[in-house]
Amino acid sequence: MEKHNPDVATNNDERNLMLLGKIYESFEALEETLGKLQLEEPLLMTYAAKKSFAKIIFKNIEQNNQKREEHKQRLM
Repeated sequence: MEKHNPDVATNNDERNLMLLGKIYESFEALEETLGKLQLEEPLLMTYAAKKSFAKIIFKNIEQNNQKREEHKQRLM
């Protein structure tokens, strides 16, 4: 069984956060461009995609937090 290395988890978390930030920035840039071009339908689809993306991310964070809490309680 592998030992849990908190440094590896931290590095993975940092990398994941960086990637999430880049994806979010891409959504923002796309929305800005579509807005300037006055392309309303693609703009609305982009907004919906960004909202869905955020919803999934927050759901995953919540599930991971629950798993961590369950793991902590098992160790007690």
